Amino acid sequence: MTADIKLFDRPFFGYLVSRSSIGMANTMLVMALGWHLYQLTGDAWSIAFVGLAQVIPVYAFFFVSGIVVLYVARIWVVRGGSLIEAIATFGIAMLMIDPTPTLWAVYALVCLHGTGRAFHGPALQAIVPNIVHEGVLDRAVAMSTTVWNTAMILGPALGGFLIAWFDRSVYFVIAGIILFALLGYALIPTFRVTHTTSRTLRSFFDGMRFVKNQPIILGGLTVDMLMVGFGSVLVLLPIYAIDVLNVGAESLGVLRSMPALGSILVGVILASRPPMQGAGKKLFIALCLFVGSILGFAVSNVYWLSLIALFFYGASDMVSMNIRSAMVHRATPEHLRGRVSAVNMLFIQTSNEAGDFRGGSFAAMFGPVTTGVLGAGIAALVLIWSRWQFAPLYQLNRTSDLKPDV
Repeated sequence: MTADIKLFDRPFFGYLVSRSSIGMANTMLVMALGWHLYQLTGDAWSIAFVGLAQVIPVYAFFFVSGIVVLYVARIWVVRGGSLIEAIATFGIAMLMIDPTPTLWAVYALVCLHGTGRAFHGPALQAIVPNIVHEGVLDRAVAMSTTVWNTAMILGPALGGFLIAWFDRSVYFVIAGIILFALLGYALIPTFRVTHTTSRTLRSFFDGMRFVKNQPIILGGLTVDMLMVGFGSVLVLLPIYAIDVLNVGAESLGVLRSMPALGSILVGVILASRPPMQGAGKKLFIALCLFVGSILGFAVSNVYWLSLIALFFYGASDMVSMNIRSAMVHRATPEHLRGRVSAVNMLFIQTSNEAGDFRGGSFAAMFGPVTTGVLGAGIAALVLIWSRWQFAPLYQLNRTSDLKPDV
C-alpha cells in the first residue's frame, strides 16, 4: 500500500505533468520548424540543420551535464534547463515573425534550446528513482512513458492545428507551454544525493565506463541508437506531407501523432502487466516490426497507409524504449545515476537529432523515398548484427532480475 501511495503523490504527479508538457512543446517546436523552414526554402538541408543544431550541445556538454547532475540538486538543474529552453523558444518566436528570418540566427537559438535539453534531460531521468518506491519503479517507468506518449499524441495533433491557425505565431504558444512546465516542477522537492566520488577529470568517464562494462545495457542503448539513427523517418514527415502525400499542416500533425498513439497503446499494456518474460527475445521481435514499418512508410504515397505504418513504428519502438529505461534504472548504482543518465541521453539524442540530420541530408541528396528505403535496409543489417554481437541482451529474461553493480 505504501508503494502505491508513493507512486501517485505530488512529486511524481508534478514530474508527469511537467515532463509531458515539455515533451509536447519540444515536439511541436521541431515539427513547426520543419514545416515552416521547408515551406520557406524547399530544401531538405534546412530541416537537417535543425537536427544538427540540437545534437551539437549534447556532445559539447555531455561530460559537464553528468557532473552537474551529480553535484547540484537535480530539480534545480531541471528547472534551469527548462528556463533556457523557454528563452530560446521565445527568441525563435521573435525571429519567425519576419517573413524571411535569418536562418543562422534560428539555428543558433535551436542550439541554445538544445543546450537546455542537454542538462534538463539527464537530470530529469535521474530524478525518478528518488520520487517513487523501488517496488513500483518498473510501473513508474511504464506510466511515465505512457503519459509522455499521450503528450506526443496531443502535441503534434494540436501543433498541426495551431500551425494552421496561428502560422508562425505558434512559437509563442510553445514557449508558454514550456513555462507552464516549470510550475509542475515546483511540486518536486529538492533531493540531495550523497555521493562519494571526487571531482576529478577521471570521474567524467565513470558513466561511460559503467555502461561499457554492462553488456546488456550497452547492447540495448547501441541497438536503439543505430536503428533509430539510421532508420528514423520522423524528420521526413514535413517533406512527405508537402511533396509526396500533398496534405496540409493539420494532416502533418496527425502523421506525427501516430507513432505516439502506437506507443501509448503498448505502454498501457506494459504498465498493467508484471515484468515481461523473455524480454530480450520480444525486444528483437519488436525491432523486426520496426524495420517493416519504416519500409512500409517509405514506399507509401497513400495517406491512410502512411498512418498505419507510423502507428506500428511507434508501437514497436515502445517495447525497446520501455525495456531500455527499466534496464538503466534497475542496474545503475545511485552514485552513478547522473552520469549514466547523461550517457543514456547521449545515445537517445544521437539517435534522434543526429538521425534527423542524417535523414534530412540524405533526403536532400537522394530524395525522401530513397532515404526511407535505405534507412530500412540499414536498420535490418543493424538488427542482424546486434543479434550476435549482444547475445546477453537477446537472452535477457526479466529486467527486474537486474541489480545495481556497485
